[in-house]
Amino acid sequence: MKIRVLKTLGLLLLIVVLNNISVYAQEDSTQASTDSLAAADSAQNQLLVSNTKYLQHLDSIKTADSLKRAQLESELASLKTTDNLKKQELLDELQKIKDDENKRFAEQKSRIDSLKKVVKGFPVSPFEDTICYLYTKLGPFSPKMRATNIEHRIREMEDKFAYHPDSIKVIASEESVDLLFEEDILLSITDKDALWMGMSREELAEKYKAGVVASIKGHRKATSLQTLLIEIGQALLVIIILILAIKYLNKGHRWLKLKVHESKGTKINGIKIRNYELFTADSEVRAIYTVTNIIRWIVILVLLYIAIPTVLRIFPWTKNLAGTLFGYILNPLKSILLGIWNYMPNLMTILVIGFVFRYVFRGLSFLKDEIKNGRLHIPGFYPDWANPTYQIIKILLIAFMIIVIFPYLPGSDSEVFRGVSVFLGVLFTFGSTGALSNVIAGLVLTYMRAYKIGDRVKIGAVSGDIIQKTLLITRIRTIKNEDITIPNSTIMASHTINYSSAATKLGLIVHTTVTIGYDVPWKKVHELLKSAAMACEFISEEPEPFVLQTSLDDFYVSYQLNAYTKEPAKQAIIYSLIHQNIQDKFNEAGVEIMSPHYGAHRDGNQTTIPADNLPADYEAPSFRFTNLFRDDKKL
Repeated sequence: MKIRVLKTLGLLLLIVVLNNISVYAQEDSTQASTDSLAAADSAQNQLLVSNTKYLQHLDSIKTADSLKRAQLESELASLKTTDNLKKQELLDELQKIKDDENKRFAEQKSRIDSLKKVVKGFPVSPFEDTICYLYTKLGPFSPKMRATNIEHRIREMEDKFAYHPDSIKVIASEESVDLLFEEDILLSITDKDALWMGMSREELAEKYKAGVVASIKGHRKATSLQTLLIEIGQALLVIIILILAIKYLNKGHRWLKLKVHESKGTKINGIKIRNYELFTADSEVRAIYTVTNIIRWIVILVLLYIAIPTVLRIFPWTKNLAGTLFGYILNPLKSILLGIWNYMPNLMTILVIGFVFRYVFRGLSFLKDEIKNGRLHIPGFYPDWANPTYQIIKILLIAFMIIVIFPYLPGSDSEVFRGVSVFLGVLFTFGSTGALSNVIAGLVLTYMRAYKIGDRVKIGAVSGDIIQKTLLITRIRTIKNEDITIPNSTIMASHTINYSSAATKLGLIVHTTVTIGYDVPWKKVHELLKSAAMACEFISEEPEPFVLQTSLDDFYVSYQLNAYTKEPAKQAIIYSLIHQNIQDKFNEAGVEIMSPHYGAHRDGNQTTIPADNLPADYEAPSFRFTNLFRDDKKL
């Protein structure tokens, strides 16, 4: 039983809403027409006056022809029966006047019909419906002023207790036919008004009187006590249905939440994309709760927005307010939809331009990959240039694409859009000065080929491997796993040592210096140093290591060991191994390395070589050294 009552109430609400919306649509079109007329009152009045003058001109010709026709008919009546020739001439002339009159009447009717399609008169609408349209002025009053005054007088007449349909009189005068109530003129109909309507003044007056009576009758019926009670009942029906709809909507929302909660762990297990869990079961349930709650509030707001204007539309005093509320949504939606529809050609143009440039970028990306991977060789163009060159061309093409698309963007021709564009350009110019210098430095470094990813370099006081190279910065990782970021402009302002550029072909020369006393033959020192270098696994056999004697000092000779390696990234371990090997080789040979400096006899320290490592034929020297920095035994 309850379900049947709800269905009946819903059907009644639907009928009321549809009826109100349809009436509002009619009123909205009339109101829009009135607003458009009000926006061009001056031009409209001028157009009506000019066309009225033309119709008056046709009517004046008609009057002159009528006088001439009367004169001809008088002459025709005075002729003798035997004067047939003159009689025929007069008959022909009368026929010509009649034909001209018919032609002018047809032209006048056609002109009025065509003008009414283009030129809209000012409506006289004292209540809900329109009684008539005014096209002509009367004395100093324009058509709009006449319509406004007539509406005011009809409303005043309707409020008077003495009003009765028979109390409206039609009084004819020489210049007009007037509608009178008591002693007040409601409406005056002139020959110009009759011309526009294509009928006589008397016929038009009777038509307008019937329209006034019908309009007042309809207004009184709409505002009667019986109608008011019916309207109150309709409003209560709408409110009851709204309350029931919100109640059952909330009840359905609670039921849905309960079902979702019961489905957690069974039907709702979260969302996974391969091995990544995008939503857990709990987060998915919370998301469903949020979405359903948002939908519930949207439905409630829609119901309120439909119900409130519907209730207002029921009563005559609030009809205009209801139309305004509907217009707040319908007019913006209409403007948005029309804007989207009108923008479709430009949008299709932008999509075509984007489609073309997309495949241009794909082609350039394919060419870049081919060059980068070594499958395509261009003389004088190195593979490591492929990516930065692609980025430069891509930026230029994107800029060109923006220039091409810009005129098709919505609002691109507005002053605000241009102002924002200029502001962003100025902001970018002043805010990116340092960034641009780094970009330019990055491009120069790229095409200079000073280094590439993986090279062991020394930039300023920083040594390490290149792990990242962009247009703005270069990132270096030291042997201590410290990542150091250096701006490209800083690199351009300092010197760069690249240990890896020639290492694969020529080999990097690692070198170290030892100082040996004059008592040791230099050939033996050379052999020991070379053997120490060759004992390191990272030293190349070809070319073989070599030794340079860099100086002859007061107490020792400086020997510089030079060895080739093709592992520049392992310099630290290479130097450590070479130094270890030098110590071992010289200890085995019983040769003392003169570091630090010694210039005095040592206190019984025959050698720094451990006894276990002394050779069988070793003889201790007959002299002793003392540390120069000791204070007990100076030279």
